[in-house]
Amino acid sequence: MKDSQYSAKYALIYTSLVSVILLTPLFFYFIYMKNIHSIQNELLLKEKSLLVIKAMQEYNGNDEYFEYPRFKTFESGLYDKGFQPIFSLVNYKIKYFKDGYHLDNNDAYLIVKLPKDRYFGAKYLIVKNQLSFAVVYEKVMYILFSVVILVFILSMFFLQTFAKPFQKMNKQLDNFIKDSMHEINTPRSIISVNIDLYNRKNEPNKYMQRMKAATKVLSNIYNDMDYLIKHDRLKYENESIDMAAFLTDRVEYFSEVALMKDITINSDINECVYVYMNAKKLQRVVDNTISNAIKYSYENSEIDIKLYMEDEKCHLSFRDYGVGIEKVEKIFSRYYRENVSKGGFGIGLNIVKSIIEEANIELLIESTPKVGSRFLYIFPPTSTK
Repeated sequence: MKDSQYSAKYALIYTSLVSVILLTPLFFYFIYMKNIHSIQNELLLKEKSLLVIKAMQEYNGNDEYFEYPRFKTFESGLYDKGFQPIFSLVNYKIKYFKDGYHLDNNDAYLIVKLPKDRYFGAKYLIVKNQLSFAVVYEKVMYILFSVVILVFILSMFFLQTFAKPFQKMNKQLDNFIKDSMHEINTPRSIISVNIDLYNRKNEPNKYMQRMKAATKVLSNIYNDMDYLIKHDRLKYENESIDMAAFLTDRVEYFSEVALMKDITINSDINECVYVYMNAKKLQRVVDNTISNAIKYSYENSEIDIKLYMEDEKCHLSFRDYGVGIEKVEKIFSRYYRENVSKGGFGIGLNIVKSIIEEANIELLIESTPKVGSRFLYIFPPTSTK
């Protein structure tokens, strides 16, 4: 994962956690603001009721008619002591017949008790409006959005600031590994080439065979490390691969490594369809599986490799007769080694897992301790052409 993606991912997680923590005080703030808004609305209703009362007080009874005050967003009306309307503009069924301010969902109304027989025989004045909390919601959402953005920006800043020393160290470590791998690859190639030249001029002997096998083991480790470093930075193009020819080549390549432990590789390779994937990725899957089968097999044993078609899918099977696997669920964890004495870095099967998940290749594992293991790769029909 790139540094920027890493920072963004954890900044987002941190922002989410902080936002959840802030929701509690923000919720109480929201309730408080709703109460404040409701109180303000009550004051507005009281103000309108006073305007109506003032208008009725100013009416002297000599005028031909009384012009009842009307408001754009407020409804009001006069009611008798039985809460029957004398004159009303209120288009609402009153539920609570008691002096004071009342809320019914978004309907707010104020009931004002009037002096007896003073205002057209009315006992009560009711002023009503629709209470909207849109302003409160808008303010709370604005605060929440501002806090989230601010926390995210600060998280990104601090994560990147704190990560700079580690990024520098990681870069130096990457450069060191790359240089080391280059330095290792050069003598490895020279040794391999010179062994081949020697074998052409002289009779092969077991010492040279062991040296050749050792260079192949080293090559497999080198290829794993090279893939691990580059796979996030390079684009691997897919291609049509003849599975039968590809697998035959890899089995031949590891035959010398198997001979170091007097292991016989039995291959039953039938003509299979062409698999459409990247050759380097397929090689990492096959090489690591064969290498592990050799590593964890008993001496003077066998390894069975089969390639066949079943249900229009390409099946690739590797069976060894060795120590087996005790914790199958852990073998794909990076740096995990079930048997430290067998060597390795514990990265091979982790690479295999990442590749087969990306390619939608199904893997079935059967293993019995001290009996052996079987790895079966099933390629999806969409990967074949």
